[in-house]
Amino acid sequence: MELISLYYFTELAKDMHITQTAERLFITQQTLSNHVARLENYFGVPLLYRKPKLSLTTAGEFVLAFANVIQQEQTNLTDILSDIEQQERGVVRFGASTLRMNSCMPYILPKFTQRYPKVELRLTDTITSELVPLVEEGKLDFAVVLSGKAEPSLVEHHLMDDHVYLCVADSLLREHYGEEAETIKRAAAHGANVKDFAKLPFCMLNNRMGEMVRECFLEAQITPAPYITSTYTQLSATVCFQRLTASFIPQALLVESRCAIPDDVNIFPLMHHGEPMVQHLSLIRRKDRYLSHFFKFFLDLLFQYYAEVEHIHLDRVVQG
Repeated sequence: MELISLYYFTELAKDMHITQTAERLFITQQTLSNHVARLENYFGVPLLYRKPKLSLTTAGEFVLAFANVIQQEQTNLTDILSDIEQQERGVVRFGASTLRMNSCMPYILPKFTQRYPKVELRLTDTITSELVPLVEEGKLDFAVVLSGKAEPSLVEHHLMDDHVYLCVADSLLREHYGEEAETIKRAAAHGANVKDFAKLPFCMLNNRMGEMVRECFLEAQITPAPYITSTYTQLSATVCFQRLTASFIPQALLVESRCAIPDDVNIFPLMHHGEPMVQHLSLIRRKDRYLSHFFKFFLDLLFQYYAEVEHIHLDRVVQG
């Protein structure tokens, strides 16, 4: 049995299509079929049903699980040997949303590259629901995600409580509320309720944070008037800073954008069920992932970054 045959088998299991997998791996269909046949001869059982469509047999499912363990242990062994020989070579496969990637990597990259210039960084930016299985399957070493249900194969490290703020330009508030604007601002200084801002146009988000914000509107029994709806949290800051909408912006994005925040933008902590709304950010990794010296350094930098961000609070009321 060859490791390369196991690798090709695991790749085929992703597509369940000989032609697609062969093209993706830049090998011939015959080469791929030969490697699968070698495994079937070695184990003495069929690993695939060929008809009516390609699928794993029960034996194939067990071999796939075995192959994934072998690949993970091979990766661990490579890092262990690198530590032993002090080669300071390897790969860090890190995932986060586009927003969080853009926030933390400018802090991490210069320090990490200076210390470990021969370690390659492979970055994947996507949403939490896609990052978790990538870490579970060993395709990513670490990922920053929104905390959720703990998976038994993963270790979860708390990074920060990412507070959510209701941000609105003073001019927009006065346009819709006139003389009432100052009273609303004073009331929201220590916590904003969306019912007090119901007349404003909003940037609404179709993501996890957006779901939490919608609960606030449901709780207040009001329907927001969306100016724009998007899945991109960064857009909420852009339209708010252009004084077009009231927006819901997480603390990490405000910290990243703090030099660009106009002086006339109010920043109110958003309240939900009588408490400030927060998103709990975590770092996840597999329990069986060996932590090499460069992995530990990368994690240290990540923890340092979020510790600094968590202690920066930007709530403010613009003086009228």
